[in-house]
Amino acid sequence: MTTLKSKLQADLNAAIKGRDELRSSTLRLTLTAITKEEVAGTEKRELSDDEVQKVIAKEAKKRREAAEAFAQGGRAESAEREKAEGELLAEYLPKQLSDDELQQIVTQAVEEARAAGAEGPRAMGQVMKIVNPKVAGLAEGGRVAALVKKQLAG
Repeated sequence: MTTLKSKLQADLNAAIKGRDELRSSTLRLTLTAITKEEVAGTEKRELSDDEVQKVIAKEAKKRREAAEAFAQGGRAESAEREKAEGELLAEYLPKQLSDDELQQIVTQAVEEARAAGAEGPRAMGQVMKIVNPKVAGLAEGGRVAALVKKQLAG
């Protein structure tokens, strides 16, 4: 068992013992998603810490999107729960890049792409190819794409 997965399991046991319903249900769902990912495909395999982290990031993103949908639908209580679950999962992910740090990386990538001859909105794919490996797991894709579009347009 990977260290991150075993940490999740240990935290789940502690949450159950402490009768923390929010934490225990969130961790249960996350561990289920990890197990589902492990058995997907032709044969069962053990996920690495990086793969486990990707599953956690996907689960956290689902919570953010659900919170937004509940808030738009006028269900504030459900939105708050989803938001709390998302924040709980964020504890297991690496710290996200600040706006300034991300801006700096994107600016550098845009300059690299322009030096290679890419111009305007068509350069989006080339810039994303440069940026994505640098920010993998540290910034959400939508945030990165919006910043790249903004810089290429302006």
